[in-house]
Amino acid sequence: MARRPNPHLRLALSAGLASIAVASTLVLLKLWALGSTGSLSVAASLADSGMDLMVSLGAMAAIVYAARPADDDHAFGHTSAEDLAALAQAVFILISAGVIAWAATARLLAPAPVALTAEGPGIAVMVVSVALTLGLVLWQGRVARRTGNRVVAADRLHYLGDLLPNIGAILSLAASATFGLVAVDSVVAIGAAGMLAVGALRIGSGAWDALMDRRADPAVIAGIAEIVRDWPGVHGFHDLKTRTAGSRVFVNIHIELDGDQSLREAHAIGAALRSAIVAAYPQADVIIHKDVARLT
Repeated sequence: MARRPNPHLRLALSAGLASIAVASTLVLLKLWALGSTGSLSVAASLADSGMDLMVSLGAMAAIVYAARPADDDHAFGHTSAEDLAALAQAVFILISAGVIAWAATARLLAPAPVALTAEGPGIAVMVVSVALTLGLVLWQGRVARRTGNRVVAADRLHYLGDLLPNIGAILSLAASATFGLVAVDSVVAIGAAGMLAVGALRIGSGAWDALMDRRADPAVIAGIAEIVRDWPGVHGFHDLKTRTAGSRVFVNIHIELDGDQSLREAHAIGAALRSAIVAAYPQADVIIHKDVARLT
C-alpha cells in the first residue's frame, strides 16, 4: 500500500523552502546595494542575511531528516532532530542577540556618532527586505500553528527578530538623511535584541524539555483522558503516559476491558479508540495496552 502524503510535512517543507528562497533573495539584493553604496549598515544587514540563509538550510535538513520513517535503530522515528535543530537555533539566536546589543550599545555610547551614507538606495533595499521578511514570517507562523514544528517556530523567530532591525535601519537612514540623527538605529537594535533573547529562551526551553522526554501539554493529556473515559466498552484506564519529540506526542495507556469478551471484540475497541485519539490529536502516536477490568 502506498504511503499517504503527510500534510504537516508538506507545510513544514513549504516553510523551509520559503525561508531559503527569501534569505537567498535578500543576500543578492544586499550584495547589489553594498556594491552600489558602500554603506556599512547595508554590509551588516548582508552579514545577517547570510547567517539567516545558513540557519534556514540547517533547519530544512532537520525537517527532512525528522520526517524519515521509523527503522530498526530508531523505533520511535527521527522527530527528535527537530528539537536538536531548534535548540541549536536558540543558542545561535541568543549569541546573535548578544552581539547586536553589544554593537548597538557601543555605537550609542561612542563619543563621535558614526555618519550614515547613501541613504536612498539603503532605504529601498531595506523596504524590500521588510516586505519579503514579513510575508515569510506570516506563512511560517501559520505553518508552526498547524504542525507544531519547533524548527519552523525557531526559524520564524529568527526572521521575526530581523524585522525590527530592518525597520530600525529604515528609520535611522531616514532620520540621518532628514535630521542628521544616527542614534535611532541603536535604540531599536537594543529592543530587538531583547525580544530575540526572550523568544530564544522560550524556544530553547521547549526543545530541551522535549529532549528530556517531558510530558505533553496538560490540556492534551486531559483531552485524551476524556476520550478514553467516555469510550464504549472501556471500564477504566490507568498509566496514561506521554512524552514529546519534535512535533510528535507519544502516548501509552492501559485500558480495562471485559475479560469475558472475545479477543476480536477487545481489539476492535482498542483500534477504534486509537483512531479517535489520533483524529483529535493528529500528531499523536498511540500505543494502547488492554487489561482485564475488575467488574463487581
